[in-house]
Order: sequence, then structure tokens, then C-alpha cells
Amino acid sequence: MDGFTRIFISAKQKNPDFEEEPGVRSNNKLYMDNEALIESAPAGTNNWPAPVRFFGQLVSYIFHPLFIPSYITVFLVYADPYAFAGYTDKLKMFRLISVVFATTFLPLFSVALMKQLGFIQSIFLRTQKDRIIPYIVCMIFYFWAWYVSKNIHDNAALTAMLLAVFLSCIAGMMANIYYKISMHGIAVGALFVLFMWMAFNGTVAFGSYLSIAIFITGLVCTARFIVSDHSAFEIYCGLLVGALCQLVAIAFAG
Repeated sequence: MDGFTRIFISAKQKNPDFEEEPGVRSNNKLYMDNEALIESAPAGTNNWPAPVRFFGQLVSYIFHPLFIPSYITVFLVYADPYAFAGYTDKLKMFRLISVVFATTFLPLFSVALMKQLGFIQSIFLRTQKDRIIPYIVCMIFYFWAWYVSKNIHDNAALTAMLLAVFLSCIAGMMANIYYKISMHGIAVGALFVLFMWMAFNGTVAFGSYLSIAIFITGLVCTARFIVSDHSAFEIYCGLLVGALCQLVAIAFAG
């Protein structure tokens, strides 16, 4: 509501006989109608061109939160020369498959099963209510993945990442009580802090990898601004929550 409208309403409240000029009245009504239209519009409404929306959807699918742990594990297993030094190719593949199975396949399968059983309305989890049961189920899978990694004395970065995934799931469920926090934001926030920690504490030159992580973080958040119904607050909170969970995980498991 603009300043002139506020002045008019205040004057009208103080003096019921107060009237405004016809031309001013029509402009004033237009302002108020526009404001009502904006307030009633869906949060995800945007006027981005179709190619931009397609790009945003593509980025959102490629860097879905369920895929981020698998991507990080692939990096640690095959790109970091010291993370799994001494492991045979067969052991590396087995470790990768076990992480992908626990952090990607089982959650995806569970969400699909919930949809078929009618526990959730959509596999895209567009409402806070739809996210409650998947959060709880994923917590079980993520705790199991972290617990196994801790007990077999995995690479510190992998163990810290899996613990951060578990903590992020808990934090996301708690935040979901009050608002629909961005799960994409949580995932890339943790990704950014993990690569920042590895860049400052690793024996390998991580500068280029850190740059890629920063780029992915910005790219995913931009995509969510374009195609999701999240507010800026929900996306930024997701980033912050993911970063804090990863810091706690590093302090505990790193």
C-alpha cells in the first residue's frame, strides 16, 4: 500500500465525511486493487520465459537434495586421491553403491510407495504436510548410513557429510513445522561448507573444486527462485541450516 492510500484511509477514519476527488479516487482504487491482486497471487507465480523455467527445472532435478550425497561420494571415491587411498576398485565401487542405496534409492522408493499408499499427495512434496513422513523415514536411512560409515572408519569427509545429511533432515523437519524450508537450499548449503572445509584442511589443491561448489550453490538457489514456490526467506534459511548442520558434523566427526 502506497503512502497516499495510507493517508486517505487515516483521514477517512478520523472524518467519515472526508471525500477525495473523483480522479484521485479511481487511481486510489487501482492501487488497492493491484495490491490485493499481488497479495492473493500464488507464491510461485512468475513471468519467466519458458526456456528459463525449463532451465530452472532441469537444474532442480539434476541437483535434487537426494542426489547431492551421491555426487559428493563419487567425488571422494574417484576424484580425491587420498580419501580412499589403499582401497581396491571393487571396494570403492561397493562403498559408493552402499551410500547411493541408503541416501538415494531407499528414500526415492519410500516416497514412491507413500504416494501409492495415499500417505502423500505428490512425490514432489509441495506441502508441509506431505513432507512430514518422508522426513522421518529419511532420518532412519541417513542415520544408518552415517552409523555404518563411522563404525567402519570411513574417510572423515564422507563420515562428516553423512552426519550432516542426518542432522539436516532433523533440522528440516523441525523447521517444517513453521514454514516450508527449501530442501535444495539445505543440500547446497551443506555442500558449500563441506568443500570449504576440505579446501582449507586437505592436502590437495581444492581451489577449483571449491569454485565449482560455489557455482553450484548459486545455480541451484537461482533455479529455486525461478521455478519453486519458496520465498526468499525459505531459501536463505535452507542455506543457513545446511551450512550450520555441516559445521556441527565437521566438529563432531571431522
